This record gives sequence, structure tokens and C-alpha cells, in this order.
Amino acid sequence: MEIAIIAHDGKKADMVQFLNKNTAILQNEKIKLVATGTTGSKAEKAGFKVKKMLSGPLGGDAQIASRVAEGKTKMVLFFKDPLASHAHEVDINMLLRVCDVHNVPIATNEATAQLLLNAITMKL
Repeated sequence: MEIAIIAHDGKKADMVQFLNKNTAILQNEKIKLVATGTTGSKAEKAGFKVKKMLSGPLGGDAQIASRVAEGKTKMVLFFKDPLASHAHEVDINMLLRVCDVHNVPIATNEATAQLLLNAITMKL
């Protein structure tokens, strides 16, 4: 199962902390991580194997949306920073829309992400 991880700058440390907390689930051989560039680099530094796309503002959000549309990415964990404005808001909304169109679960905060990971542990 391919899971995309994305985090705005103000949430990258939270994402790494979340990944570390869920190492047992995320390092299962059945789980593959894909990420936008900077989030992926931070996840790699924490010891996770990640396929990196472009940085979000440079098209990484669109690349992940494409993987969702192609049926490759089955879940998206996107730690959005609701207190900051983002120049690439259109791309973020497009990713959310594509997940909705293709019925792919997307978590935009840690609580929801944890619920999604807990749910898939029953299937692994």
C-alpha cells in the first residue's frame, strides 16, 4: 500500500514525530511511502525509505495527486498548517479534490492520520 506524506513547513517536525511514533506500522514491508521533496528528505533523515517527488510549491502536490488518480497512492497524510497562507493553495485544493473524486482517504491532521493508520493495521 502506497501512502503519501506531505507537511507544510510549520508541520514538518510534527510529521517526523508522527512517523517515528508509528515506525512499526510504516516500516512494514507492505507499506511504501511517497512524499513531497522536503517532507521526504526529513523522513529519510529520520530513517524512513521514501520515494520523493518535487517540493509541494514546485509541483509535488500535483505529482501525488496524479499518483492518486492513477490508483497508485491509496492514502494521503497531509499535515496542513491552518494558520499560514500558502502560495500554492490551488494545488492543495486540487489534491484534496482528487482524493475525494477517487475515494482515497486523506488526513489533514495528526488525529485523523492516526485513525487511518490504526485502521490499516487490521489489514496488514
